[in-house]
This record gives sequence, C-alpha cells and structure tokens, in this order.
Amino acid sequence: MARVAIVTGGTRGIGRAICEALRSDGLTVVANYAGNDDKARAFTEETGIAAYKWDVGDHAASLAGCEQVTAEVGPVDVLVNNAGITRDGTLLKMSFEDWYDVMRINLGGCFNMAKACFPGMKERGWGRIVNIGSINGQAGQYGQVNYAAAKSGIHGFTKALAQEGARFGITVNAIAPGYIDTDMVAAVPANVLEKIVARIPVGRLGHAEEIARGVSFLASEDGGFVTGSTLSINGGQHMY
Repeated sequence: MARVAIVTGGTRGIGRAICEALRSDGLTVVANYAGNDDKARAFTEETGIAAYKWDVGDHAASLAGCEQVTAEVGPVDVLVNNAGITRDGTLLKMSFEDWYDVMRINLGGCFNMAKACFPGMKERGWGRIVNIGSINGQAGQYGQVNYAAAKSGIHGFTKALAQEGARFGITVNAIAPGYIDTDMVAAVPANVLEKIVARIPVGRLGHAEEIARGVSFLASEDGGFVTGSTLSINGGQHMY
C-alpha cells in the first residue's frame, strides 16, 4: 500500500511541484489549500491529486482536516509544511494583524499540522516531516520582520522536533529555498527582482521543481539518516 503524503499550500507554485514529485515517487498525495476554490479545482482536474480545504493556522481545523484525510485516504506518513503568506512592511508600518497572520499561518501551521500527524507516525514507527523555511529566515530581509521571524522559527522548530521524533523512526527536516520563479516572486517589481538575481551566484532564479527534488529525497527511505537538518537550495545566495 502506498504511503500517504499531505502537502500544505499544495495547489500552486512550490507546493504543486512537491505534490507532483511525491506522486511520481509512488506516494498517494493530498494537497491542502486555504483560499482559491477555482484554482484548487483546476489543480485536481489537471493532476488527479485530491485537494482538501482548511486553514493550517486554525488548530481545530487542522486536526479535523487530517482526521478526514486519514479516514478517506489513509494514515499520513509524510507531511510537508509548505503553506505560507507574506504581509510585508517595515516595523513602523506593520500592523499587529500583519504580524499575527504571518506567524499564525507560517509558523503556527507547522505546529498544528505536526500535532495532527505526529502521533500516528509515532504509533506506526515511521514518518517524514519536511518544513519549508526560507533564505530570509536565515539571512533576514528588510521589510519582512514577520516573515523572517516565522521562517527562522521553522528552522528552530525543525531541530527541536527532530530530537523528539528520532527514536520513533520519524525524521524532521527543513528546506530553505532562495528566490524561486513562483507567483509570489513574480509580484516583485522588475527593477528590484533584477537586483536580487544579481546577488545570486548561479545567475538565475530557482525553479519549483528543484525544491521538490529536495523534498523528494528527504521524504524517502533513502533520507532516513538525515534529521534536524536544513537544506539550503538558493543558488549560493546565502552560505553558512
């Protein structure tokens, strides 16, 4: 029987590429989404991958959503915490709501989904959790105190949970993408994007499929001796 994977924020961009990669690896994949019903419907029609709607920042909704997936698809063996939003602005201009929403979804979503899936993984003695962080959680970014804090928190969350999961056969890792050619990056003004690309040693934006291949390895049997790690896939823009 194929293992079951949930990819949050899975219907677009990096999340969609991850869904397709894991399906190619033979997993039964479910995509979670929060907002756009039309795009989620189109995603399922194009890929054949089921999409389930809930807000990962809502604790009760995350527990209920994972229970539904378990009942309808099967126990969750692989969790990819990819869902995230931006509400950019300098601290002086940032509202509390902008801070709270990013922390609630980007970081809180990791807690909520892990809380829902970890017990079953422990019971079965096998699990893979991959959290999508960011280069801006490693290096910081002007105008993103909320996003950088949430993504940096994901990296710490990963290391701590990895220590809890290791003896139960559960690995917990993170990937920190650099600038990837997604809709989110496409919204950056052209003159700003040009300056960003100029700082990337390989001279280009990354592709969502390149992030997906990293997830594919960490979610596999071959990734079983890797835990508590953050894999930076950023074209050399930030090294440490």
